[in-house]
Amino acid sequence: MTYKTILVHCSAQPKVEQRLAVAVDLAQRHGALLVGVHVQEPFMTPAMFDGTAALDDLFAAYEQRAQADVTAAKAAFFKAVKGTHLSTEWRSESGYAATQLGIHARYADLVVLGQADPDGDDDAPTDLPETLALSTGRPALVVPHIGARSPVGKTVMLCWNASRESARAASDALPLLRGADKVIVLSVDPKPSAGGHGAEPGADVATWLARHGVKVTVQRDVAADSDVGGIILSRAADHDVDLIVMGLYGHSRLREMVLGGASRTLLASMTVPIFVAH
Repeated sequence: MTYKTILVHCSAQPKVEQRLAVAVDLAQRHGALLVGVHVQEPFMTPAMFDGTAALDDLFAAYEQRAQADVTAAKAAFFKAVKGTHLSTEWRSESGYAATQLGIHARYADLVVLGQADPDGDDDAPTDLPETLALSTGRPALVVPHIGARSPVGKTVMLCWNASRESARAASDALPLLRGADKVIVLSVDPKPSAGGHGAEPGADVATWLARHGVKVTVQRDVAADSDVGGIILSRAADHDVDLIVMGLYGHSRLREMVLGGASRTLLASMTVPIFVAH
């Protein structure tokens, strides 16, 4: 298994360069087609508004901004791939980001997204990574708004709790895990059981990964009264991890998102890219 089509969400924000750098690097390493997608959110009439003439002015301003946004996003994409020998495609859509990206994501092997920037004015919803991972059946690699060192995936932490979601994430991330110099399987508060972790928590998944040529070690940790997400971030810092792989726990219903505690903590406070799958 390898990634043959990588999709990257291209917004008009300056920090899009950070996720583009990660996407370009991954596409080069895997010989993948890199698809850049920009989605222009629709015009929304202000909730408390009365005045047709002023509405025309607002819509004209929206159209002007929309054209500037797609021009900036397209320029950033082609600047990022300039000088490479990548096969690329550029796509521009109008509509809601989660819907339009979700359609394109189903025909990609991996989606590269950016964490919402609290200081930015991007129109994309802040829960976009969760929405796409939960609704498309495709993994997403989320790049922190503070950026990421390159290359991503040399020292990887796989969060393992023997669940369906963590198994799916490990399988979807295999191309990255095989290429890593070191993979740390982290289990927090694991309990030996015949139906889950096995007699020696982490040993079974480590054996499976080793059969795929993954250089793997196992670490077991105790959360006690601490948040599991906080423990994961702390251990990632201890081991100088540059990528975290985890199953995403929760469900998507319309635009309402409910996530497990660890998922919520990591996606809100990430310091390194996070690969999520559901």
